[in-house]
Amino acid sequence: MEPNLSTFRLLFSSRKYLWSPLLFLLGVILTVACQSNQKEEVDAASVTPSKSVPKVAINDIEAGIKAYIDAKTAENEGYFLVRDEDKLLRLRLVRVHTEYLSNLGPNSHFACVDLADVNGDVYDVDFFLEGKPGAMEVTQTSVHKLNGKPFYSWKQKEDKTWFRLPIEEATNELMGVIEGEDRFQFHYKATVPQLTADAKMWIPIAVSDSFQRVELETMQVPGTHRLIEDPVNANTILYMELNPEHSGQEIALTYRVSRKEKGPYEESGQVADRYLASNRLMPVDRRFREIAMEAIGEKRNDSQLMKARAIYDYIIDNMRYAKSGEYGKGDAVYACDTKTGNCTEFHSLFISLARSVGIPARFSIGAAIPSDRNEGGIDGYHCWAEFYAEGKWWPLDISEGNKYTALATYYFGRHPANRIEFSRGRDLELTPGPESGPINFLAYPLLEIGGQPAVAESSFSFTRLQ
Repeated sequence: MEPNLSTFRLLFSSRKYLWSPLLFLLGVILTVACQSNQKEEVDAASVTPSKSVPKVAINDIEAGIKAYIDAKTAENEGYFLVRDEDKLLRLRLVRVHTEYLSNLGPNSHFACVDLADVNGDVYDVDFFLEGKPGAMEVTQTSVHKLNGKPFYSWKQKEDKTWFRLPIEEATNELMGVIEGEDRFQFHYKATVPQLTADAKMWIPIAVSDSFQRVELETMQVPGTHRLIEDPVNANTILYMELNPEHSGQEIALTYRVSRKEKGPYEESGQVADRYLASNRLMPVDRRFREIAMEAIGEKRNDSQLMKARAIYDYIIDNMRYAKSGEYGKGDAVYACDTKTGNCTEFHSLFISLARSVGIPARFSIGAAIPSDRNEGGIDGYHCWAEFYAEGKWWPLDISEGNKYTALATYYFGRHPANRIEFSRGRDLELTPGPESGPINFLAYPLLEIGGQPAVAESSFSFTRLQ
């Protein structure tokens, strides 16, 4: 869905913050996640939106940037070349961030893509394009992130001018953290693919708890559907039965959410045995115990809290955030072997290590809400973990602590207010459940057509409430 854009001016400087500021008008969609270090002064009037010029469709911008990268890749022996200061990067396209594609004005557009080098490092690169559909040319490129870690952040002045800050000078909010409380509408959408047989689908339903108050405002769902419960993990699931006539229909859920920043908290009742037991992709065994004891080192006689921090630091020091290879399954063995992955690998490894030395730990998944803008797309799910020590559950987010080292201490014992939780736990057993057996974790729609796994495309977006 194309975001509602307003226009603002963006003040640029170089990676080393030595070049003179340059003025450029951009749409509000240009976010901390994907920004550029524009190196030439551009006439502001040249990108002022005009009512007489229709906006280019987001699909056209995606096609334009893909065509450009494909053409340049063909010219350079299978690699897309990017100049990053004194280095020439040889890259290949991983994906286009469709949630950040935007119109900046007549025939002026912005795109953000992930490109990987031969070593598996992933570069987040911003592109500015000029031209009409089918004839777009790239005018500027810049590298904003390496393996999820930003080189800089952005801050907006009262006059709507944006300027770049070294990451060490950025506030928590500029690095994705809203403290205290956040309020927003959250939109969860999915599309039923072409069905050739009867199908079943499962989607998590966000529920209220001590830290988030959730109201499901609207629900548009095809087919026969009902809510089912997962009493073990306190999850609520939307279950649907579909047939070929539902092909192409949309599923749309809109929530109103008020969420508080989460810190260590007490919970009534005993700590369940499952928080010390193995899951299918989070084993508890001798190998993980040995690694955990090595990480803990001289702290082996200290408190559970200090041991958990040692494991947390070990993962930050040894894991590399990278969406490449067999990532995204939450496989602790894969994380241990490759030392790479996304949030699921980071937290699965922590849980296996913690449980292996007697520290209860558990997994949750949802979405992180951007802190630097008030509406627009969200780049997929995000997950996190909690561990039990000193009579409390302690939230942590190791993958974010790995990206933003200045926030590593914050994310050990805190989750910011700007997120929504969909579901908890791993190996979810539902009735009715999928033919494939227990669900590894549930954030995106899980679809089976004729009993076989299939994919239903989904997207998340939000609107912050004042």
